[in-house]
Amino acid sequence: MNAADIVIDVRNLSKRYEIYNTPRDRLKQLVLPRLHQTANRAGVALKLSKHRAPPSYFREFWALKDISFQVRRGETFGIIGRNGSGKSTLLQILAGTLAQTSGEVSVKGRIAALLELGSGFDPEFSGRENVFLNGRILGLTQKEIEARYDQIVEFADIGEFIDQPVKTYSSGMFVRLAFAVQAHIDASIVIIDEALAVGDVFFRQKCYSRLEQLRNSGAAILLVSHAMTEIEQYCERAILLDHGTQRFIGSSSEASKHYYLLHQTGTRVVDGQTTQTASRPAPDSISQVIDRPPPDAFIDLTNKSQISNGQARCVGVALCNEGGQPCSSFRQGDLAVFYSEYELTEDIGIPICGIIIKNDRGVIVHGKNSWQFENDVPETLGAGSKVMSRQEIKLNILPGEYLFEIGIVSVSNNIWVRREHISHQEMEVSCTRICHIADAGSFSVGLAMKNGIPVLTHHGVADLPGKILTRVLK
Repeated sequence: MNAADIVIDVRNLSKRYEIYNTPRDRLKQLVLPRLHQTANRAGVALKLSKHRAPPSYFREFWALKDISFQVRRGETFGIIGRNGSGKSTLLQILAGTLAQTSGEVSVKGRIAALLELGSGFDPEFSGRENVFLNGRILGLTQKEIEARYDQIVEFADIGEFIDQPVKTYSSGMFVRLAFAVQAHIDASIVIIDEALAVGDVFFRQKCYSRLEQLRNSGAAILLVSHAMTEIEQYCERAILLDHGTQRFIGSSSEASKHYYLLHQTGTRVVDGQTTQTASRPAPDSISQVIDRPPPDAFIDLTNKSQISNGQARCVGVALCNEGGQPCSSFRQGDLAVFYSEYELTEDIGIPICGIIIKNDRGVIVHGKNSWQFENDVPETLGAGSKVMSRQEIKLNILPGEYLFEIGIVSVSNNIWVRREHISHQEMEVSCTRICHIADAGSFSVGLAMKNGIPVLTHHGVADLPGKILTRVLK
């Protein structure tokens, strides 16, 4: 990473809070240690020996501990973690509204912090007045605000309400105006903390389009979200925080898988590695045979990062065409056959294997697993067993370059036998994520061939089943 391109540089950042049980303890901590130090300097004998440290009346809470990362200009960087992981504390330090306890933070450029949209608005003022008020708070001059005013009003699109008191606005109108102001201060760093989780789909599309413009102009975007699909689609890299510590930093796809793995039921974290602790059902000797693809169809996994809880590792990934030959270049409508093979190191429940396909912008265009196919799968398996999955996918998708992910999870036999009556939400919380490769391989899709002529079969990401009928009305 070029040093000149770095706009955020965080090194060994830590933030400590002092937690007091009562206001009296806070007062004691403020006064008594100072008296102790003063008496020691004066040589006065106290009940407390001068060789002992002064008493503490609080307990320490480290909201952040030894966090380090860098963000370059023009990059969208994700910050993920459950509630209480330290995300908001980190953002406040970066925005300059909170001081760190130790470590170094270097931020270059103007920051637009979308932490609490409209926090600088006066409800008694009109929208017009609040645009100028909030703009000045954000560091713009009167002339700069006037130059941007028409763009802000057009983006907010709240009509004549711009001259009405903000207290009369709906929540949607309020958010529109607040975002419009923040998005037009020409910041070199934009920090967003779940701010786009509100508003209708049209507003969110407009917001993301504006953020794309800012990024293309060289602004760095920091995105905090609990929606892993957003993180994977919009961020190149992400950092995973857990109880104030840095658990992972790397590609957003890998970060999201670590996020799910870290917090799944029945796991514990030891030295940064996730290990299964729940007891497993007794293994059954049931297997299914799948014809193996040719050796040259297998992808080299040497440098592939595997996210695993230690129960299994992927030992093979292959991609073939309908004829069973190695293939990485297809046409619209072709059948692609994906293989994945896993070696178990521990007993597991019912294995569920699946594949996700993403386009070059990180948008998931297809994802399906053996649970959704409702086909037969092996029953509970023991350590040393191997599981192979073969999935056929008809590539009715837009021409372009694609990445695919593979993974395996397991559910208990009790969940599996009741799968026809299990909701998606219940299945999600019941499954154990075992092994995942976020960047398993890639392939391309070209135009379909019809009568020897390349043709486009459909517009858009996917080809949805349906019919069309056109008639002339008389």
